[in-house]
Amino acid sequence: MIIVHHLNNSRSQRVLWALEELGLPYEIKAYQRNKKTMLAPPELKEIHPLGLSPVVEHRPEGGEPVVLAESGAILPYLADLGGGLMPTDVAQLRTCTYWLHYAEGTLMPLLLVKLIMNQISGPKVPFIVRPIARAIAGQVNGTFTDPRIALHLDTIDAHLARSTWFAGDALSVADVQMSFPLLAAAHRAGLDGRPHIAAWLERVQGRPAFAAAVAKGGPVDFD
Repeated sequence: MIIVHHLNNSRSQRVLWALEELGLPYEIKAYQRNKKTMLAPPELKEIHPLGLSPVVEHRPEGGEPVVLAESGAILPYLADLGGGLMPTDVAQLRTCTYWLHYAEGTLMPLLLVKLIMNQISGPKVPFIVRPIARAIAGQVNGTFTDPRIALHLDTIDAHLARSTWFAGDALSVADVQMSFPLLAAAHRAGLDGRPHIAAWLERVQGRPAFAAAVAKGGPVDFD
């Protein structure tokens, strides 16, 4: 049995998508963020000491239970169990591995900075310091975050101009992994002038397995 410890508005959504694509049976144990802090509830620390999501438990018949955190570790593990979503061609596998780690190691940190800058200049900041916060956020976004996000999105768009999916002609764990940061980028930075990312997102969101995952896990709010 596979149990997904699923936190609302989190990366665990793509784990559900992978499971739906692979046709593996699973259960969802759902957790809700604290509405004030947006942090995960302390109950998640009972599953993994960091108290983050996604976390997957696999309890194979006759075997030792496996507890995995980090999407980059979870997705290949599930792909191995389900016998899919991993290229067999060596060059495509290399490409798949690159994007699998790029999503969290390179792109997502920039989008997180963008989110933080948007929040510190938003209405939740006390009125008296809001002008200063907005000035700082504008400076960080204008000189650091926005130019770098633009460079990365242009690079990704150029790659998808040459490839239907991230690792070639077939969907792979690289696409599942890249779905979260690119959906976030579309919301936070926009995709003007990047038609290939937009077309890829349409293909992703048009897949029945993706829709099934959203129906079971709930939509992600990227605000």
